Amino acid sequence: MEDRITPGLYLELGDTSPADYAEIRAPELLALTAVQRVSWWETMIPGRDELPMAVPEGTLLGVAETGDSFVAPPAPAATTARHFRRYPRPGQGILTGRPTTGLLVVWISPSTPERAQPLRDWADFIHIRTIAEAAVPGYTQITPYQNVDDSDPLFMHFYEMDSADPEETFQTMAENLRVRLGGYRTPQFKQWADWTAAGAEIIYVNTFRLLGSSGPPGLPGGAGPDVSGRARV
Repeated sequence: MEDRITPGLYLELGDTSPADYAEIRAPELLALTAVQRVSWWETMIPGRDELPMAVPEGTLLGVAETGDSFVAPPAPAATTARHFRRYPRPGQGILTGRPTTGLLVVWISPSTPERAQPLRDWADFIHIRTIAEAAVPGYTQITPYQNVDDSDPLFMHFYEMDSADPEETFQTMAENLRVRLGGYRTPQFKQWADWTAAGAEIIYVNTFRLLGSSGPPGLPGGAGPDVSGRARV
């Protein structure tokens, strides 16, 4: 089990064009205190409807990798923005030495406040752990985050991928786990897959493909995707 070290992530979901994000928004974010790197990603399935979607989304995801002193700026108009800090448990998965080219972003909240810790435990020790153990091709690092203001979504699971098609990789995961856990009807599969029984409400889920990234001069990987897998998206 290996770990990413980025203390925080600030995410923006909207319909900004990739060119405008690269030329305007990314430099604005990089100018803020404690922003280490900014990347922008194409939404693979805009309007995804097979899962609950409780927030407005868009065609582009911006991700700022931040330090502890970062304060989120006002979000642009028609943009869904959230700021997360690392949850104090290690990420899970592997580092392949290849750059992260895809993401699966999962936002969840507990169905009631008292379910928050049981939900976090289920997510870390059953749901994410099972995926990490399965070594699903294309999946690399899986890192838990918590909303800085404890609002919805309370938690984010940030799945990094090194595959050419993040959506295809995501779709293969359930089949991989079905085989590993003995079928969709087994108690093991149901325990892994049943968000409702775990006390979770899904706020947002989608996959994303890397379009571009930038960082301040001198930062390793600042001109493109970092291949170390340690601190860069």
